[in-house]
Amino acid sequence: MKETKPIRNFDHLDEEQLPIPENKLHGWKHFAGLYAGEHVAATEFVIGATFVSLGAGTRDILLGLLIGNILAVLSWTFLTSPIAVQTRLSLYTYLNKIAGDSMTKLYNWANAIIFTVISAAMITVSSSAVRFLFNIPAQLNWYSTNIWFILIVVAVGIVVVLVAIYGFNTVADFSSICAPWLFVLFVAGAFALLPALANSVIGSTTISSWKEFIEIGDQSIWKGVTNTGAPGIGLLEVIGFAWAANTITHVGLIDMAILRYAKKSIYGAHSSFGMLFGHYIAWIAAGIMGAGAAVLLKTEVVALDPGDVAYYALGASGFVIVIVAGWTTANANLYRAGLAAQAIFKNHSRKSSTMIVGIFTIIIACFPFVFSKMLPMLTYAGLLVVPVGAIVFAEHFIFPKIGLTRYWAYYKKLVSSKPAIIAWVAGLILGFGLNALNIMSFYYLFIPTWFFTIILYTLMARKSGATENYTVEILEEEQLQLDIKAYHDEKAKTEKVRQKDNTLFSKMLNILSVTCLAIILILAINTMFGSSDFEIYNRNKEIFHKYSLFCTIGYFAFAYWALRRQKALAK
Repeated sequence: MKETKPIRNFDHLDEEQLPIPENKLHGWKHFAGLYAGEHVAATEFVIGATFVSLGAGTRDILLGLLIGNILAVLSWTFLTSPIAVQTRLSLYTYLNKIAGDSMTKLYNWANAIIFTVISAAMITVSSSAVRFLFNIPAQLNWYSTNIWFILIVVAVGIVVVLVAIYGFNTVADFSSICAPWLFVLFVAGAFALLPALANSVIGSTTISSWKEFIEIGDQSIWKGVTNTGAPGIGLLEVIGFAWAANTITHVGLIDMAILRYAKKSIYGAHSSFGMLFGHYIAWIAAGIMGAGAAVLLKTEVVALDPGDVAYYALGASGFVIVIVAGWTTANANLYRAGLAAQAIFKNHSRKSSTMIVGIFTIIIACFPFVFSKMLPMLTYAGLLVVPVGAIVFAEHFIFPKIGLTRYWAYYKKLVSSKPAIIAWVAGLILGFGLNALNIMSFYYLFIPTWFFTIILYTLMARKSGATENYTVEILEEEQLQLDIKAYHDEKAKTEKVRQKDNTLFSKMLNILSVTCLAIILILAINTMFGSSDFEIYNRNKEIFHKYSLFCTIGYFAFAYWALRRQKALAK
């Protein structure tokens, strides 16, 4: 009788170090919801209004954002997703295998800094809504001019830090139900302020044609010039930013952590739910809301912060959307920053690492420039990590096709891969050097940086050992992967299968939550299309503001109740 080979045990390893098992993979709906939720957030208020202040033209916005976001979707689909699905690893784990521990530590430092600054910006955005309640002036300088605003930032920041430390799972659950509500309120806010813009341009609160909408856009929203009269950004810049805004996650491959759970690599295309329904529509809606609020207040968009814009578009619900959107985004990024810090300081727990990072985050959040400079900041953050994505792309896709060995540094047991570190530093020098010389638009700097890093890393790896024979090591790696699969298959037999809550009561809760969103949207549509004059418009807008708050409360009550029932079933 043939003896059965014992299954190798990997319980001593953190699950992050192992490929994702088949029983934990998700279908396309999971990624559609995930991307829709992550990319309709507080940053959209800032970015949408920034396009207005940068003087983009209406047609450039409508076409440029569409093209740029489609390019971003293609980047997720053909760069990030295939590597994630083929390896089933996060970038952090895969990079360690490719470039060694030293490179991974440097990369974690970069991520800790990036996510700390993004978290700080979102705390500042949330604080802009709270300061409105206390009649504190908008903070538009790079530094704060009001001690009470700083105290609000500290108070909001403490809440964010504590939740990131102790209650991230709750925040993640809460974020999942925010996405539909955020999307509806962005669209509703634009509908609610378009009549005010129309009245200021064409002398009527009703828009009867596409031509009139373009005219309103050209004269009151995306004018093609800045508030100083200087020429604004053009079509290529709009396309470039829409593509580059998330380079950190697609070309930079951070989203391997998400897409490693996909059953098929084509699921990367479902990032379109975030790019088209999120970025495209939300950025346009935020621009309309910013311009509309400026008309009502008789000021310029640059003189407003997200709290101003949200309040005049959505009433009391505006406070909620800015606080919630900023809070959920800040928590997610602060959690990432804490993980990156903990990976650097391995002797400290994630909680203590997050606490330390949180202190720096709150200090940075006291300086409002972090949200006012969000657009270039995201681009530069992407540029910082794009060379790393290029190194991983080269090793994963190009090396096997040109006779070089994938994982050569891992097989040589190198703690530090000099080709990877040098290529990353050289890529940064090239990217930021081109920017300093002003040779090209900084929105496109990631493209030459990406190609340059691939070429340099490939040439250096060839000379450093990638051409050597690693037959024994490759066979050992193949056997290791087979052992891991057998371990996962055995473990899956004892794991509980996730069940869906199909009870009638939960279905009723979901119907009620959707009804609340529908009422908000209907009231907003009525404000836009049912206001024949400015007096009726003000009355309709007041009704919209009043009942959208009640519907917001109802939506969260019903949706969160349904979520808790689903969680209870999963236990």
